[in-house]
Amino acid sequence: MLKEIYGKKIGMTQIFDAEGSLCPVTLVEIEPVYLLKKMDYSGKNKVQVACFKLSDKKSEKLKKPLAGYFKKMGVPAYQLIREVDAEDCIYLKAGREAGVDIFNEVYLVDVRSRNKGKGFMGGVKRHGWYGQPRTHGSMSHRRIGSAGANTFPGRILRGLRMPGHMGNAFRTAKNLKVAKVDKAKNLIFISGAVPGPKGAVVCVKKVK
Repeated sequence: MLKEIYGKKIGMTQIFDAEGSLCPVTLVEIEPVYLLKKMDYSGKNKVQVACFKLSDKKSEKLKKPLAGYFKKMGVPAYQLIREVDAEDCIYLKAGREAGVDIFNEVYLVDVRSRNKGKGFMGGVKRHGWYGQPRTHGSMSHRRIGSAGANTFPGRILRGLRMPGHMGNAFRTAKNLKVAKVDKAKNLIFISGAVPGPKGAVVCVKKVK
């Protein structure tokens, strides 16, 4: 059985739980992935899977090395090839599919994705700084202020928080509750928010 699987973030909505409370949830669509082959790693159970089947029109635009690999394996074209963790590769057979049903008896998951890119941001927005005084003639409201050091070491130390590029980095939301699994529509309802914009590729992993 697979430990993790890739899906696409649909968006957020609300559902009622078993106790009648209104809960915000994130919908993740998990299409069945195709198991290509087991990976030979010492002490690690890894399986190579193909994610997101492509239509005939989109498969024509696939790069030739990837298209040739699918042709060699005898499977239709997919968008991504990834290596995922498995609980035990002995019982996994190449050539079969796995989908959202692997989360039927799972209570908590970790979701990893690339968050929204926000471009160049100042320190107040990026790091939550309070800013400089706004009265008494101050003209440095949102600037970083002094960033230099004394005579020793005479330079800016590595790791100093400064304005710069914000977002567009991989983040993991841990220990999120699985509210519901809809096998008919290949959907998993995860309580709370997960990283990434709508349509982002997310990795959903079972918690140990």
